Amino acid sequence: MIAAVRGEVLVRRGDHIIVEASGVGYRLTVSSETLRSVPAAGQEAFLHCETIGRDDGISLYGFSSEEERDLFVELIGVSGIGPKVAVAVLSGGSVRDLLQAIVAGDAKRFQAVPGIGKRTAERIILELKDRVTGWVDESGEPVTEAAGGSGRSLARDGLVNLGFPALEAEQLLDGLDPEGDPEVLIGEALRKAGATGKTGDG
Repeated sequence: MIAAVRGEVLVRRGDHIIVEASGVGYRLTVSSETLRSVPAAGQEAFLHCETIGRDDGISLYGFSSEEERDLFVELIGVSGIGPKVAVAVLSGGSVRDLLQAIVAGDAKRFQAVPGIGKRTAERIILELKDRVTGWVDESGEPVTEAAGGSGRSLARDGLVNLGFPALEAEQLLDGLDPEGDPEVLIGEALRKAGATGKTGDG
């Protein structure tokens, strides 16, 4: 599974981008929210990814944050919601706004999304409300969007700066505490890398 891509933006369109990483061009379907954070062609971008495999091929979906990717995964788990509709939902507002709408039971917010009727909107609320309630604090702010990012995201960036490919950095951090101290996580990841013979910079 491709978990993240970092590289030069080759194409930037309304519903997708193409990023070249290590000589390979990755086509990533993105929401309008993520597209706002993607730089112009010729500049470097980093996106979290979700890989969807089907009989007719493999599709990649890109996200500007882990929180958006997590919400995408939850949405496609709802009966009747496919990846395209999930991206349309994510294009309708920030992760914070969408989480607040789910917790508040605001089904009308989702009825405004093309492809979602009243019953589907109510199903989103019913199936996800309990699951995402813990994602927001009393003020409605996503608890995973702390200033400066999570320990895992900071550790991942640190490993990338040390020469590890983004995907390899993600793999080295798998199984470690995502909210741990970044320096501790980097140390543990480097020990794992040493045990497997991975040293960064190829």
